Amino acid sequence: MDSFASSRILVALLLLFLSGVSSAQVTRTAKPAPAKPRARELGITFGGTSGPLNAITDVPGVAVGHTTLVSGEGKLSVGKGPVRTGVTAVFPRGRDQVAEPVFAATYALNGNGEMTGTTWVNESGLLSGPVMLTNTNSVGVVRDAVVAWGARRNLAWELALPVVAETYDGILNDINGFHVKQEHATRALEEARGGPVPEGNVGGGTGMICHGFKGGIGTASRKLPEALGGYTLGVLVQCNYGSRRLFSVEGVPVGEEIRDLQSCYTGSETPSSPFLRAMRPCAQSASLTTSTIPEGMGSIIVLVATDAPLLPHQLARIARRVPLAIGKMGGLGEDSSGDIFLALSTQPTRPPADSPVARVSSLDNEHLNPLFEATVQATQESILNAMLAADTQTGADGVRVFALPQDRLVQALRKYGRLSAATPARTPAE
Repeated sequence: MDSFASSRILVALLLLFLSGVSSAQVTRTAKPAPAKPRARELGITFGGTSGPLNAITDVPGVAVGHTTLVSGEGKLSVGKGPVRTGVTAVFPRGRDQVAEPVFAATYALNGNGEMTGTTWVNESGLLSGPVMLTNTNSVGVVRDAVVAWGARRNLAWELALPVVAETYDGILNDINGFHVKQEHATRALEEARGGPVPEGNVGGGTGMICHGFKGGIGTASRKLPEALGGYTLGVLVQCNYGSRRLFSVEGVPVGEEIRDLQSCYTGSETPSSPFLRAMRPCAQSASLTTSTIPEGMGSIIVLVATDAPLLPHQLARIARRVPLAIGKMGGLGEDSSGDIFLALSTQPTRPPADSPVARVSSLDNEHLNPLFEATVQATQESILNAMLAADTQTGADGVRVFALPQDRLVQALRKYGRLSAATPARTPAE
């Protein structure tokens, strides 16, 4: 066979392969996307000094992995799509030390949601294994995946009660199609790394909505001065809560300043979800200035990690400070919202091999205030980072949720004197 004929065959095979890929579900492990400005780059700091990555992975040992599932468009067909969902895995000590427990505690501002494994976390004061984030209907399969993953590593006992938390992505995702499978959770576990954390439409946050804009995964950190211990505290959120009307940044009523860009649908038929009866076609969206999604619908999961030597009762106090940040952003802990938080410390908890007694440290309670402040600051910044990183998304039944426009956010903060006029309003291309 001559080289010309061989080339034609190779091209034909390549086209056949690509045609199959185009119709299949796209499964992505999270890789850095083209940079969009984060809150701090826009001059919005919420106070405090961030770590070098401004991410939960600034806490030594913490690793994060995502699996993102995106496929289909148009009318919802249960079991087929469109799919806008995923899984996020967070290891407190990295994958190699997954069986080493950490001190932890949880708190729920409003409990209309799920975080499995918390009965034992709060009973024992210990967390073993990763924390997983996904959609409401996929908690079970992700939990099973963690147990199976542990069993393959002879860690069935240590990982028998996984912590899996959820928020509802059924506005944009075919949530009743159960598209998350065990292999997707496994991939998030295997892909977990330290370093920069992809944000926005990734992992468990792929199909989430926050304060009426596109939400998702966000993260931030704080580094205390050496005089206050030099500790690092990091936060990661899966942001899917809140109303546009109450959305606030640094005391500025951003939701009132940006009343348009309400969610709409691109198709010819009203979305089938009973929650979206008030939604209007995108052709009318310019005139829409009231919410088209029920206010307060959704949830937020917040993980707080620190290398400060804290005991479980002190971590419970840290977790109880998270709602202060949510309130400052405009959240109310609404009736239909699952606002559930977990705080952990990475200090060693194991006793030495020759003794049943573990020797651990505990920061004096009178020195907790800087960590309380860091929690509130980093949680606010994580929420805003999730929204700034997220892109406009069109999902099931053609429902479109718009990204928060960073230029108009900056304009609103300047109007109220929260940013100087010299603060740059960067575009993603810059």
